[in-house]
Amino acid sequence: MGMERKIKIPNIPFNLKKILLGIVAIVLFFLVMDLNNRLNELSRLSEQQEKASTVIAVLESTLHALDTQVAYSSSVGAVEDWAYEEGHMTRPGENLIIPLSPPGTTQIPEVIEVATPEPVANWQIWLALLSGK
Repeated sequence: MGMERKIKIPNIPFNLKKILLGIVAIVLFFLVMDLNNRLNELSRLSEQQEKASTVIAVLESTLHALDTQVAYSSSVGAVEDWAYEEGHMTRPGENLIIPLSPPGTTQIPEVIEVATPEPVANWQIWLALLSGK
């Protein structure tokens, strides 16, 4: 009879297999929890970015309105309007006439116009939030 070599696989005790399976399960649990935390953070940061984009759009429209107002106020037309309406000035050859109200009448209140940005419709805000623009 010849001696045959048998490769003997060591039997791992059953308890060691349970411990390794438990460790793998715990590691997977913490990996899933970390992934969940990262997804929540991504959601929160995306929401903040959308809100900031909306605020930026409103501020840009306000800036545009103010730029328009500055451009008008430094124009010749604005100076002439002020000279005629508030400065009570005339060009050579013109006569200044200031109408007076008869005594006892109520004066019309003076309306002061303030440049305000146009309000943005809700659907435009939602479109901007959803499209990221």
